[in-house]
Amino acid sequence: MTDSSRARSPIFPALRYADGHAAIAWLERAFGFAPQAVHDGPDGALAHAELTSGDGLVMLGSGSADPANPWSTTPMGLYVRVDDIDAHYARAQAAGAEIVRPLAQTSYGAREYSARDPGGHLWSFGTYDPWAGK
Repeated sequence: MTDSSRARSPIFPALRYADGHAAIAWLERAFGFAPQAVHDGPDGALAHAELTSGDGLVMLGSGSADPANPWSTTPMGLYVRVDDIDAHYARAQAAGAEIVRPLAQTSYGAREYSARDPGGHLWSFGTYDPWAGK
């Protein structure tokens, strides 16, 4: 059980699997993770899931074959919740960050963008808070 009075990290590992639903079942069975949220896309593939373990949370989904989707070639990245996404995005642009998904409103009410660091790692920044209301 989590203690809601504890500070919760704004940084979340984000994983992509060929079959997100199978990954959830395996992570539950093998490591004891518990689903907090599971959302399918229009095609039935796992669009987004949140699994918890104690006070920790990992986000995951099914991969994409779309080469325009930054997740099509990156099985793991990080999602960082920020309070002022506009200022954060402007700072990243000013620093010359490789923006791979421009700042945009999502279907789930957040504003987000994604960038690659010099090592090729995918970072997503946005206003989505998986702990909200928990």
